[in-house]
Amino acid sequence: MRNLYFLGLLLAAEPALAQAPASATESLAPLTVDKIMREPAQWVGTSPSNIYWAEDGRRIYFNWNPTKARRDSLYEVASTGPAAPRKVSQREQRELPASTGTYDEAYTRKVYERDGDIYLLDLKTQKSRRVTNTAERESNPDFALQDKLVSYVRAQNLYTWDPATGETVQRTDFRKGSKPASTTPTDKAERYLRAQQLALFEVVRLRDQDRQAQERQQKALARLQPKAIYLGLQTVANLQLSPDGRYVTYALRQEPAAAKVALVPSFVTASGFTEDISTRTKVGAAQTAVELGIYDIARDTTFVLGYKELKGLDEQPAYRKEYALPAKAPMPADSAKSAGKAKKPELRRVQPFGPYWSADGQRAFLVMRTADNKDRWIVGLDPATQKIKLLDRQHDDAWISGPGIGNGPGNVGWLPDNRRVWFQSEGTGYSHLYTVDVTTGQKKALTSGKFEIQSAQLSRDRKTWYLTANATHPGEQHFYHLPLNGGALQQITTRPGAHEVVVSPDGRTLAVRYSYTNKPWELFVMANKPKAPMRQLTHSTTPEFESYPWRDPEIITIKARDGADVYARLYRPANPAAQGPAVIFVHGAGYLQNAHKWWSQYSREYMFNNLLVEKGYTVLDIDYRGSAGYGRDVRTGIYRYMGGKDLSDHVDGAKLLAEKYGVSPQRIGIYGGSYGGFITLMAMFTQPEVFRAGAALRSVTDWAHYNHGYTDNILNEPYNDSLAYARSSPINYASGLKGALLMCHGMVDTNVHFQDIVRLSQRLIELKKENWELAVYPVEDHGFVEPSSWTDEYKRILKLFEANLKPVGERGGAGQ
Repeated sequence: MRNLYFLGLLLAAEPALAQAPASATESLAPLTVDKIMREPAQWVGTSPSNIYWAEDGRRIYFNWNPTKARRDSLYEVASTGPAAPRKVSQREQRELPASTGTYDEAYTRKVYERDGDIYLLDLKTQKSRRVTNTAERESNPDFALQDKLVSYVRAQNLYTWDPATGETVQRTDFRKGSKPASTTPTDKAERYLRAQQLALFEVVRLRDQDRQAQERQQKALARLQPKAIYLGLQTVANLQLSPDGRYVTYALRQEPAAAKVALVPSFVTASGFTEDISTRTKVGAAQTAVELGIYDIARDTTFVLGYKELKGLDEQPAYRKEYALPAKAPMPADSAKSAGKAKKPELRRVQPFGPYWSADGQRAFLVMRTADNKDRWIVGLDPATQKIKLLDRQHDDAWISGPGIGNGPGNVGWLPDNRRVWFQSEGTGYSHLYTVDVTTGQKKALTSGKFEIQSAQLSRDRKTWYLTANATHPGEQHFYHLPLNGGALQQITTRPGAHEVVVSPDGRTLAVRYSYTNKPWELFVMANKPKAPMRQLTHSTTPEFESYPWRDPEIITIKARDGADVYARLYRPANPAAQGPAVIFVHGAGYLQNAHKWWSQYSREYMFNNLLVEKGYTVLDIDYRGSAGYGRDVRTGIYRYMGGKDLSDHVDGAKLLAEKYGVSPQRIGIYGGSYGGFITLMAMFTQPEVFRAGAALRSVTDWAHYNHGYTDNILNEPYNDSLAYARSSPINYASGLKGALLMCHGMVDTNVHFQDIVRLSQRLIELKKENWELAVYPVEDHGFVEPSSWTDEYKRILKLFEANLKPVGERGGAGQ
């Protein structure tokens, strides 16, 4: 049966608290989809978020919603004493400095932007001084000339302000368009006519003399102004003044020619008319080109940094060998000689980040990455000679990323000696902290092991590293201290789960957002010492939510067919039936971790999995290949084949359920959203003997239609690596559908476009498949918002599993 459900729907609930053995749940009122998919703030509670300290360290600020209002508000709580959190009034908020900004080297002042103007805060007096007050927006505040001045950007130009004198100086004069053409004739005939006019007519001659005198005066004045730099069609970003004031560096951005952008129609609108939403290009479209420009103020000249000498810049990606032409018979001598003159390999496009100047202003470095993300270089920069010096190169045949690395410059900086640069790298297969000496080139690992450094920062006194890492278990995140030059990690937090830590300005106290598997995030405070007790400051969950003993799933490992250990959450009924049903949940994003010991961002799915267990299902939630938290090999395990190891991990999980946990191999279902929806489709199309039913939500059906930033890293460009796209896209396997398939998709999805599911639906129609359904949600984007949408979607999922994984006598209603 093939049905199309056209419904205008809404989003729902969040997660849970209390802990009890699974058997205790049997005596309580059962969970229902209607219950768990309600508005989270109304029945679950809202966890504190966006934690930051007052600059004097006496109060902690955070967003919270204990009153079940329509939105969160700003709250404050004293870091000591028994006082309860207090809502901060709008008037008080206007008096507070911004939570973000830039500090000077001594941590005595902070510069920040508010409402498009710049302010300077004295941390001792806690008084702010307004730097600008204009109709135009000023942004990117920083300190300049070794903290003597404040710098900021207005209308793509750099300005500085002197706190001592109040003087504002414009440091650059970037202008749109091309430099005006000279008025001096260049043609011989024109020069002759000009000379004749000046000789014949006194009034013309006198006016020309006045014009030349005015131009000389303007040139004299111009010497006191920054050089006019014409950008043409380019734009500038990341403007910086060097510590000695001689150079201004900037990123020159060249946007590609108008590329075709996908439009998403919105049907349910206030106007009553269909309105198109402009979204994005598709993978393979031309991308913005970025170069580093340098304005040498002393020489009154500009140049663009070259980097052709970068080691490996001419190396072509390894996958291209798969498309190389086969070897041919030997060529004649003349032809061979001609072939020897073949052009050199094309240099790959590079994007620079930085520069990053040392505190003493004597040295600078850049981070440079290829557009294909297969190489990252850290190089020293000498703007006077326009030279760069290689400090570190990280290469990956798949793509460069990982904690503290990402797709940009990553987590980098200078050590206090102004000689060593620090950075994170997956050089050993796990993201760790390194230093390199810019004078000797000596590289040193400060941390090592089969775990990841997920965040790193120096203490304000620059003597200690503050790290977050999963050193004790891949599913736990703890806060650590590390000596400046490396050594033993000192674990500060101890509770199982995850700790998001914000250090107080004096470094003595920690504000900790903590959660456990079945306990949502709450705010705690503790001393910045090992094993110090944590004191809870917030209580966010409702009595109704706490009345249910939410399960603490077991963390297990699955031995994959290639020998890898794959982590997963396992939910089991208190008394599982022999040969009972099972459901596998597939998390989204790909690069995300969910088989961990803290409160899941998939809170609704966590609650739904509890509901499934109540109904006798065993539930498995796998951190498949491509997931976060397990190092480089797991992260890149899906390179050039999504639907390969990531899918086989789920097939191996299904096998484990049958062999170890007594599940019937003929009664296994699968569901997930986004990347999880993609895996569900691949499972239903290519493993029909393993999965009897599947619910694919907001699914990618053809990777050639997804965005560039995500897809290009994993599958390269579709026109360069067509094999990767062909084997990774579910639409190419639709003929294999045998089990029952439910597809759900928001019609205003600006991430995975509704077009994706429409194209797959047409493919299924043409294949004459009848065992599928499509439910559409006219007002929903990629992440559903309305509780009614969530409720309808999950009632359909439950109905799918009840109808296909259980005998008739064991089935329950969809809303139960």
